[in-house]
Amino acid sequence: MFVQILGSAAGGGFPQWNCNCVNCAGFREGTLRAHARTQSSIAISDDGVNWVLCNASPDIRAQLQGFAPMQPGRALRDTGISAIILMDSQIDHTTGLLSLREGCPHQVWCTDMVHEDLSTGFPLFTMLTHWNGGLAWNRIELDARFTIPACPNLRFTPLPLRSAAPPYSPHRFDPHPGDNIGLIVEDLRTGGKLFYAPGLGKVDAPLLEIMAGSDCLLVDGTMWNDDEMQRRGVGTRTGREMGHLAQNGPGGMLEVLEQLPKQRKVLIHINNTNPILDEDSAERAELVRRNVEVAYDGMSIEL
Repeated sequence: MFVQILGSAAGGGFPQWNCNCVNCAGFREGTLRAHARTQSSIAISDDGVNWVLCNASPDIRAQLQGFAPMQPGRALRDTGISAIILMDSQIDHTTGLLSLREGCPHQVWCTDMVHEDLSTGFPLFTMLTHWNGGLAWNRIELDARFTIPACPNLRFTPLPLRSAAPPYSPHRFDPHPGDNIGLIVEDLRTGGKLFYAPGLGKVDAPLLEIMAGSDCLLVDGTMWNDDEMQRRGVGTRTGREMGHLAQNGPGGMLEVLEQLPKQRKVLIHINNTNPILDEDSAERAELVRRNVEVAYDGMSIEL
């Protein structure tokens, strides 16, 4: 299984276009040792030719341009994207579908809840029907594994996760299973398993057991501290309120990952305020000490 990190940042990317927090300002001024990052998205393949796009970032055009297999050049118009899986209906994970309109129809896998959000409050499914039929919906059943014809050697298992629906969702304040999912992706040839959860608000005992059975954990790295937005002076909401488990503190992501010593551990969906973006920070050194990696745009993983 080939896993390509197309984008590794949270919504807004890094540096965020309108932000002058210590990270964003330091990057622009050249005083912060860090790498720019686009908004979170990955691509997965069993053969390196046909790719399943997991989330469609607003930065999708630049991400595809930066990864050669996404333009194999076999025809006058071509793409390496064979299918799309949506983990949720958030703007930073779905807006890129608009930029893919010239390639419609696209085969899109998502839950009932995500399809509802993208047919009502943010009606991408309706809007894109005007481009060659738009998006062909393939329902993700929360209690069933599924395969995608273009990558037959990969098996996907959806995992309902505790998170939050977007502001335009009809169930914004009434969480439903399927608002946000994680994925177990298994290569049926090699046996390699990826656990992918860019939005993860809580890890309970059953989920921890599932994570323990995976070879690589690609998990929510949005914030270092739960009250990070307040500390940085750029917001009032906590990470938990936004559906993200912070790395630091009791019960945080680092404590969770410490219980999983055998897995490769990679943080993704990094918010622009997170001090781990600073490669010289004490927080980044703590990750190194704990053998936890920070995803970056262009990172490749093979399982």
